[in-house]
Amino acid sequence: MKSITVFTPTFNRAYCLHQVYESLLRQTSKDFIWLIIDDGSTDNTRQLVQQWIDDNKIQIQYHFKPNGGMHTGHNAAYQLIETPFNVCIDSDDFLSDNSIEIILFNCENLAPNFAGIVGLDADKNGNIIGTKIPTKLAKCKLNELYLKHAVKGDKKLVYKTAIIKHFPLYPEFPGERFVPLDYIPLLIDQEYDLKPVNEILCVVEYQIDGSSMNILKQYRKNPKGFAFSRISRIQYGLTLKERFKNSIHLVSCVIFSKEFRNLWKTKHHLLILLAFPFGFVLNLYIRYKTDFVAQ
Repeated sequence: MKSITVFTPTFNRAYCLHQVYESLLRQTSKDFIWLIIDDGSTDNTRQLVQQWIDDNKIQIQYHFKPNGGMHTGHNAAYQLIETPFNVCIDSDDFLSDNSIEIILFNCENLAPNFAGIVGLDADKNGNIIGTKIPTKLAKCKLNELYLKHAVKGDKKLVYKTAIIKHFPLYPEFPGERFVPLDYIPLLIDQEYDLKPVNEILCVVEYQIDGSSMNILKQYRKNPKGFAFSRISRIQYGLTLKERFKNSIHLVSCVIFSKEFRNLWKTKHHLLILLAFPFGFVLNLYIRYKTDFVAQ
């Protein structure tokens, strides 16, 4: 068995998926499986991947599923992965040439209280996305990196598969195709630590059709998914500021979804009441911005 699965959820990304493939061919360690979760693509993704499978240069596993959004791609991957470790590389990103070697070196003999490692993302020019992780940290939790240590920018997570499988999958809401991916890492933070690795593992390129570039549209189209994320962030928030910020967003989400019962799914009822006028204004702002862009 290989040591790690690199999984890539993809939807109509045949035009850029080759970047992931070529980066995997360049890896200094071939101790991996590439799992492609095709989220209902209607382009030539299947034919392209079949060609790579036939070339037999690396081990590839292909799984097709009906379109359901990025989080459902993660759900499918977590049910299929059998290797000890896993890492998600998005279809518009790719690995640095020695990423697998770095990952496996740092994952070797991880103590039971560690869920995995957290490394750096960079752009195509080698510039780190955001900031490095403080070198004084021998262990960390993802949420604490941002809230306590002022780390900025996306970071790359590598998890022990057994630990990932211990936690619930992302919820899937009929009619919606997006749930923020912070939910499972937030749950893992409650029980486990991460090993910081200040090395570049992934090269990222935000596509114009990606969720990062269309977050307000996603917010408006998928209010139940966003509300679910905000509820968990209120529940596990480290600071009052974080809980209040997410309370504002929760109010905005429930106005879009009209499921006002979600306001009371946290124990912080007073915070929700205080956040209501701010959430109402935020909802108006998102309506204005998304309507303006649509024009």
